[in-house]
Amino acid sequence: MANQGSGGSRLPLALPPASQGCSSEGGGSSAGGSGNPPPPRNLQGLLQMAITAGSEEPDPPPEPMSEERRQWLQEAMSAACRGQREEVEQMKNCLQVLSQPTPPSAGEAELATDQQEREGALELLADLCENMDNAADFCQLSGMHLLVGRYLEAGPAGLRWRAAQLIGTCSQNVAAIQEQVLGLGALRKLLRLLDRDPCDSVRVKALFAISCLVREQEAGLLQFLRLDGFSVLMRAMQQQVQKLKVKSAFLLQNLLVGHPEHKDLLLQPHGGQHGSVKPSGVWPLCGNPRPLASLPAMRPSPKGEQGLVGARPGRASPSLLSPLEGH
Repeated sequence: MANQGSGGSRLPLALPPASQGCSSEGGGSSAGGSGNPPPPRNLQGLLQMAITAGSEEPDPPPEPMSEERRQWLQEAMSAACRGQREEVEQMKNCLQVLSQPTPPSAGEAELATDQQEREGALELLADLCENMDNAADFCQLSGMHLLVGRYLEAGPAGLRWRAAQLIGTCSQNVAAIQEQVLGLGALRKLLRLLDRDPCDSVRVKALFAISCLVREQEAGLLQFLRLDGFSVLMRAMQQQVQKLKVKSAFLLQNLLVGHPEHKDLLLQPHGGQHGSVKPSGVWPLCGNPRPLASLPAMRPSPKGEQGLVGARPGRASPSLLSPLEGH
């Protein structure tokens, strides 16, 4: 009796197979009988089920635009066009300020005021020309001719570095503007500023503009080579200004990685470009640069920028090219 009681209360050790539970005719309510797909057994199956379910949903029909939304859209487009026209007018006003001749017999206070107005106009233009459409309009208004012809070599350093900054801002990633700037001879002046200007800010901004004209720009790179550009970069890497040193080294690295065929130009001993030869110690610009192999090596800094760390000894000396002047 005890054994029978214990055996009668004992639960089954396992559930019956699914086929047994669905063997009767009433099993049509199960997942398989209702025509639904079987549940997924793994992540791949779950993904497939989601893709299938998503593809079966029909696209919602387009809703007609309400009159309120249509009016809002028209006002937004009108405001955008009006804003563009206003910015063009601002650029025209700035160019009018920059086109004025310097007062010939002005006093010191008047000259200072005049310079501040010109610097403010250049700064406003730099902000406006962050927009590529404004940069194109600026060039159509002959603004680039004014910058290159008058302000890159202006007397006050504040005008020179702002002009170089504006040239770089307009030129970056816009091939048509790059070609116009190169055709105006700006690269020669920018390299001269980088190599010789006594103001560090001018040299840094000139380097920025040079980078915008030669990176990913075949015509700019060829002109850069003809104008002794690698030599100027190497001398800039030897300066005491850290920002100038790092940015020059970064540009040099970028050009050589993108154009490895020019590495021999910098490493060949005493040879000039295109097979020309210069006597040892004769350099037309600002002194003989140290050999490229002896310059500090570039390694990533903790901040993610390219830094100058350590030195890489070597014996090869770079060849320098023709002077910036006299062409």
